[in-house]
Amino acid sequence: MTSAFDTLWASSPPSLLASRSRKDGAWDFPPVPENSPRAAEYETVRISGPGALYSYTIIHPGSKTGLAPYALGYVDFQGPVRLFGRLTGSDQPRIGDRYEPVRDEVYGYVFRHVEG
Repeated sequence: MTSAFDTLWASSPPSLLASRSRKDGAWDFPPVPENSPRAAEYETVRISGPGALYSYTIIHPGSKTGLAPYALGYVDFQGPVRLFGRLTGSDQPRIGDRYEPVRDEVYGYVFRHVEG
């Protein structure tokens, strides 16, 4: 079954994809679509991880929503590329913690805390 998020992922091994400018080496996420008029200006590259947590915030939804607090953050990966997303696997994120991208059927990807 295909998903709207399939263009974000390489399959083997699973990894997030980005685009790197052939002109200046700058990275863009999400990747530039193959049918874009600017596609020839970019190459598709894998985002290697884990990355380091750069910044985060804890969201506390209103009590009437029934939702638990959750963390959102920026994670720096080799490239360099900084990505924003939901943080999972740690009740208390800390700047510098290691996170890896994992596929998520709701958001496309989330960052999972890596121990050690």
